[in-house]
Amino acid sequence: MFITFEGPDGGGKTTQVAMTVETLKARGLNVLLTREPGGTDIGNQIRHVLHDMKNHAMHPRTELLMYSASRAQIVEEVIKPHMAKGGLVICDRFFDSTYAYQGYGHGLDLNQLKLITEFATGGLKPDLTVLLDIAPEDSLQRRLSSLDKGGEWNRLDAMAIDFHKRVREGYHALVAADPKRWEVVNAAQSVEKVQTDILAVLEKRLESRKK
Repeated sequence: MFITFEGPDGGGKTTQVAMTVETLKARGLNVLLTREPGGTDIGNQIRHVLHDMKNHAMHPRTELLMYSASRAQIVEEVIKPHMAKGGLVICDRFFDSTYAYQGYGHGLDLNQLKLITEFATGGLKPDLTVLLDIAPEDSLQRRLSSLDKGGEWNRLDAMAIDFHKRVREGYHALVAADPKRWEVVNAAQSVEKVQTDILAVLEKRLESRKK
């Protein structure tokens, strides 16, 4: 099974993913945690270039192709091999981030994005995608508040608030277009409540696959 987590940085995604994986492993499941962009040596190098504040002149098409290159590598090197062994893969972001950020956020053509994405992934699609939904003003404030604790502020965080609003609208459009794949969790709640909601969703989906 392939599960992805989506949503804005600052929505608690990384924390929730780590907690979820720990719980599933404690239950005896063969879970692999990875992330995008990154997850491989090549992908991590691409991630550094993408997020570096010095690269403010990066064109949205360049951004799209770099994310897709990292994605192609992780699919072939990490995700497919683990699933082929019967394992469960949880990925912190996948292609829906491209549709939300480069498509809805930057305004790139969604049909072209679909073609590039299908080529990069070899047609691989998540079985379940969990959207941690939160207002962009709140997620950005969380990012800013985390800086004195060693948190990251990257090139995409620094985009105008209207960009982040379009990204959120994009996520909601993606959910509406494919509701069976998505589960939406309110990320503005406490860490504990968000985790409880996520586990409830996963238990329901995992049980349904056993039938």
